[in-house]
Amino acid sequence: MGSGYICKLSKKVERKSVEFKNRYGLSVVGDLYTEKNFKKDTKYPAIIVGAPYGGVKEQGPAVYANELAQRGFVVLTFDQSFMGESAGQPRNVSSPDIFVENFSACVDFLGVQSFVDRERIGVIGICGSGGFALSAAQVDTRIKAVAVASMYDMTVAARLGFDKKSLQKEKERLSYQRWVDFENGFPEYKPSFPEKPFKKVPEGVPEPDAEWLRFYAVKRGFHPNARGGFTTTSNMAFINFSLLSHIDEISPRPILFVVGDRAHSRFFSDDAYKKAKMPKEMYVVEDAEHIDLYDRVDRIPFDKLEDFFKSNLK
Repeated sequence: MGSGYICKLSKKVERKSVEFKNRYGLSVVGDLYTEKNFKKDTKYPAIIVGAPYGGVKEQGPAVYANELAQRGFVVLTFDQSFMGESAGQPRNVSSPDIFVENFSACVDFLGVQSFVDRERIGVIGICGSGGFALSAAQVDTRIKAVAVASMYDMTVAARLGFDKKSLQKEKERLSYQRWVDFENGFPEYKPSFPEKPFKKVPEGVPEPDAEWLRFYAVKRGFHPNARGGFTTTSNMAFINFSLLSHIDEISPRPILFVVGDRAHSRFFSDDAYKKAKMPKEMYVVEDAEHIDLYDRVDRIPFDKLEDFFKSNLK
């Protein structure tokens, strides 16, 4: 079982490590959270919680699962393939297809548990997992409701800041990097965060880079399995992929967008909200930046999330 959880497990909650395979045969390792007094002969609604892009189950997902399990849900967190305790070589490779697939693999696993009502399974995607969760729901109708917090669409993010000319240069850079990787026998990977947490964020770091450091690089959110970023050539897949082309097809299943009023990423949720069809809702958290919805229990609107899922996982 993983270590380095960023929050203390409630005495009311039980957590156990689980492992299952996705449709590519890759083992996915997760944590299953339940109330300690839950009844195995009762069918419970279940929620899957996906980590921020590059994050692991011991970080934000543990915070959400610890709280939601106390509110009557079976909660499954997991490490994406090539990350954390999940299988996949080489490490730190990123794939929009596989990362979306793993949400459906989680549904597979939950749907065969005797204590889970397979018709009442929902998903929460934090940051980059928001885009992956919505993409999974576009095609997997077993996902009955989706909430996203501080959502990022990583396929949009991969193209941000590039005009046509500079994007072409970026494609060329990544393309030629493949030859370098092939000759080396391993892909280039440059982590963004230190091997050990900083005592404080270095001065002079521009936003939003400083914001990532305020979570991942200090004791608050540090985990050795979440060093930041992915192999360099992973970006090629995201430049060539569109996660949310069919977001309108999630309807009539509901979507809840949760954003901080100060989040630098809010435009991702605004754009996705416009493209989604009803039923949909935008919930704005006051005095919250992007990373506050990772771990701050005084900012994460758990009452709203509980009401959303209990109303829609009937």
